[in-house]
Amino acid sequence: MLEWIVSNIATIIISAALAAVLGAIIIRMIKNKKQGKSSCGSSCCGCPMSGVCQSDKDKI
Repeated sequence: MLEWIVSNIATIIISAALAAVLGAIIIRMIKNKKQGKSSCGSSCCGCPMSGVCQSDKDKI
């Protein structure tokens, strides 16, 4: 088992780093959602979903 870990250490480190980045992205998305923030760029004129946009609901 130790030999396998030593021979694949680079793959293990890269996979762990990618998993950490993915986890951080997911946590940030969850925090933003709870705070009511949106990933919208607020340029509704070119958006196909402009009729149901959250910013439109806030204006009413």
